[in-house]
This record gives sequence, C-alpha cells and structure tokens, in this order.
Amino acid sequence: MEIESRELGRLGGPVDFIKQRVFLAAAWRKLVMFNYEVDPALLRPLTPAGTELDFYDGAAILSLVAFRFENTRLVGVPVPGHMNFEEINLRFYVRRTERDGAIKRGVVFIKEIVPKPMLSLVARVFYNEQYETYPASSHFISDADDPERLLTLEYGWGNRRGSASVRVATDGVRRPILPGTEEYYITQHFWGYAAQRDGGTMEYEVAHPVWNAWGVRSGVFQGDVSHIYGRTFQNILAGRPRSMFAVDGSEIAVFRGHRLPP
Repeated sequence: MEIESRELGRLGGPVDFIKQRVFLAAAWRKLVMFNYEVDPALLRPLTPAGTELDFYDGAAILSLVAFRFENTRLVGVPVPGHMNFEEINLRFYVRRTERDGAIKRGVVFIKEIVPKPMLSLVARVFYNEQYETYPASSHFISDADDPERLLTLEYGWGNRRGSASVRVATDGVRRPILPGTEEYYITQHFWGYAAQRDGGTMEYEVAHPVWNAWGVRSGVFQGDVSHIYGRTFQNILAGRPRSMFAVDGSEIAVFRGHRLPP
C-alpha cells in the first residue's frame, strides 16, 4: 500500500496555514529535470536513517532539478524580496515503509542552491537541508504567436570559482504526465527526508497536483561546479543523462516536518 500526498485541490480552497500545518506555500514553475542512472553505492551513505533507496526499473536515479519559486509565503506570510527566485537542487529518491506496511516515496537533497541567503538559513535551521547561496538566473523563450508554447528553458548558477547551466529545447506542446512513466516517477515523490546532525531523520510532506510536461527535443548541461557538488557528482552531471524533462509545475504546499521515531 502506497501513501499518496494530499493534492492542493483537496485542501479546500485557500490553505489554512494553522490547521493544515503548512510551513511554506508557493508555486513551482518551469521545472527542468536532468536524470542520471548512478551506482547505488554512491547514494547509500547519503540515505537518511529509516529510509532506503527507491529504484525505477532497477535503476538508482540522481536528478538535477532547476525551477522557479513564485509567490512564496512562509507560514502564510510573504517575505519582501524573497517571493520569486530560482532554485537548483541535486537529489535522489528513497522510500520509507511504515509499521503498517504503507510505503512513502520521497526525495533526499544532496544540495539545494538559491540566490537568497535568508532562505538558506531558514531551511538549514528548520530542516537541516543542505542549502547554499549562489547567484542564479533563468531565461525562457516562448513562441511569438502563442506565449503558452514554451520553446526554451535555461537556468544558470555558480560564482567565480565555477558556474554551470542547463538548457532544454521543447516541442512547445504540454501533455499530462501519465502514471507508469519515468516522468511520473520523478515528479510524484511526495515526501522529503533530511538527515539530522544527531543521526535522526526529519520527514515532511509536499502537496501538489499531477503536472504537465513539454516534449523535450534536446538538452545540455554545461560548466564545472565541482566546488559545490564535488568532483564525482560533477563528472556524472557532465555525462549523458538517461532522461530530460521540462515540466510546467503548479501551486505547492510544504508541511511542517517531524522527526521519525527510532
């Protein structure tokens, strides 16, 4: 039995931040995802206590995900200067089996990059997530005759020590993400797990509807950010991904976390 996250549509209109225990609400938009098959031995030491690697068709997958945060609110409060920004994260996929046999599928972040120092501080303090602050940018090109036909998505990040970018070209056609596909697997992990300094694990839930995706014609990762991720992960990112996705995104809610029982 799998546990599905609450979709935003089921929350009954505007989110009640107190009753629903929402820590952060925002929109995640224009997601670019580069996915790599990696040796599970690389990820197991990073897997938080109480979770195990989650495989897709027998493969352990590492994803580089770049997207836009928009209309961001912390516990219901918009923070001036911190509502719209880019995030680039490096992540992999885990699962947790509850005592009743229910399965939660989740994400572990190796590194999360944002251009706002306060956001990094809040995420480290409340969740011990591996946030760092670097300049980041985004650029999008739409069809001149139809702005809904997004043709190019590009993100860049880094500093003087090294920088990188990801870029995809699409066919401009959005399609529903269907169950059973790799796109569905990558986008439908509704739990976050973060190892804590004392060896414990923080678990938190993320809610959003099923997204749509543009067909990707081509994509490229360029640059060297080994000072951020380390040489091993840099070499993986510079290699050939098993898949590349461009996803429209939606409103999301991140719920307050709690520590897993020992």
